[in-house]
Amino acid sequence: MTITIRPEEPADSAAIFDLTRLAFATAAHSAGTEQFIVGALRDSGRLSLSLVAEEGGRLLGHVAFSPVTLSPAAPGWFGVGPVSVLPEHQGCGIGSRLMRHGLEELRRRGAAGCVLVGVPAFYARFGFVQAAPLLLPEVPPQYFQALAFQGPLPAASVAFDPAFFATA
Repeated sequence: MTITIRPEEPADSAAIFDLTRLAFATAAHSAGTEQFIVGALRDSGRLSLSLVAEEGGRLLGHVAFSPVTLSPAAPGWFGVGPVSVLPEHQGCGIGSRLMRHGLEELRRRGAAGCVLVGVPAFYARFGFVQAAPLLLPEVPPQYFQALAFQGPLPAASVAFDPAFFATA
């Protein structure tokens, strides 16, 4: 399998929508809105980094990074997600490759760090830890994780972009 990780191109949006919808179709934790979140981030200009995994012209996976707001203010923080891989290619390392490329690119750009809501066992391999003292209201703390690129985790409340509430 020869997979290329590259930035999203304008012509990729429909394929990203479809693969994200399929990736989360049977996920127990999904509200079925992940594909709408990506579109809303793109439409609002808040999709800071969007990477796809491609093989032979077919998109197999996607990861989105967007700015988050910390209060009190701490610049340079990003949210990860959604991370999507077509069901028949899940478990093959595509999501991990997308995450590694994305995190390295954010470091290169001088980001302070990333936060996400996800399964701790999966994201620990990239250095994510329980986010305290960062807080994301109404999310169980064990699923809210952070990775600081520069210095310690700040004590702050985090808000993801309003696009994360998109339902269509």
